[in-house]
Amino acid sequence: MRFACETPSTGAAAAFALALQGQLPLLVTERLVLRAPKVEDFDAFASIACTDRGAYFGGPMTREEAWADFTQMTATWLLHGHGVWTIGAAGDIAGFVLLGFEPGDLEPELGFLLLPEAEGQGIAVEAATAARAHAFDTLGWTTLVSYIDPENARAARLASRLGAVRDGMVDDAQVWRYNTGGARA
Repeated sequence: MRFACETPSTGAAAAFALALQGQLPLLVTERLVLRAPKVEDFDAFASIACTDRGAYFGGPMTREEAWADFTQMTATWLLHGHGVWTIGAAGDIAGFVLLGFEPGDLEPELGFLLLPEAEGQGIAVEAATAARAHAFDTLGWTTLVSYIDPENARAARLASRLGAVRDGMVDDAQVWRYNTGGARA
């Protein structure tokens, strides 16, 4: 069931939303565009969060819970100056990458969520590398971690591939720590 809040705004509200989206950092890599999230991106997010794929970050969620999660990650741009980007690849949505802080996080997090059809193409590495570089080089962060469910071996392999090292546990999640010197790697 779709909710009315999932319908894009029109008129002056749509123009204002577009202007706000234009203020968020646009990260462009060799194959990808990391851009501001839009209401229209929610279906892709829900297709991750509301299925077994969402089990590693609090799911599977109801559509209502997924909307709350999506809007929370989007709102952090206004509150903290960082948040979620939609990953665009060849004109399609490939997933999402984020720099964020959630309740309980002790340090800022690099998170990544890919649609199944985008896996195995290096998209997650490319998107996460760009977000990590933004955290260290643009935002000036000195620490960045990924909190990964111990059952999520694919995410752990990705963090390792990005140069992170495992650094303990927090609330049933593995902490994978990124070295600031690896931002440009």
